[in-house]
Amino acid sequence: MNGHPAGLWAEALAKIKTWARVNSPWLLHYNSGSCNGCDIEIVATLTPRYDVERFGITLQGSPRHADVLICTGPVTLQSRDRLKRIYAQMPEPKFVVAVGSCATSGGVFRGCYSVVGHIDEVIPVNVYIPGCPPRPEAIIDGVVKLLKSLRAPANPKGEGEDEPRGEVAAGRATPGPIRARDGSLAH
Repeated sequence: MNGHPAGLWAEALAKIKTWARVNSPWLLHYNSGSCNGCDIEIVATLTPRYDVERFGITLQGSPRHADVLICTGPVTLQSRDRLKRIYAQMPEPKFVVAVGSCATSGGVFRGCYSVVGHIDEVIPVNVYIPGCPPRPEAIIDGVVKLLKSLRAPANPKGEGEDEPRGEVAAGRATPGPIRARDGSLAH
């Protein structure tokens, strides 16, 4: 901490923003062309059995109020521009979670005439949750890993560059996609 009052206030404000972002993330769900299997599992995470709200997570209907965009399905030609527009409307900092095999790699729809590809061919993705469909536990685990990476301090000195990308290692978040517990990245 520096001794300057303006620096103290700025640092305190940054800590409060991080605390609020980690303890109360607002999610927006977008289906870019999936079979609805992943959508059903996302809705299951909201039920009392899995209770994702215990982490402060709530769904929002507007991209202007959301912190995290959860995407399912491959990106189709019809939904590509809409997905870009939704992503652009979200305030900074914004995070994207790709849920399911189709969102992470195109899945069974890869190569179809109306499919552009997976989510990260259109917008940047922070967390990949593989599976067809992924279990609610895997979805919760991926979102919690994202929240833990937000809580961890940045690595300004470049230490730990040989650590695996996208993993939370030794309490520090490394840049790149994060893997969920039940599988590896599909691409």
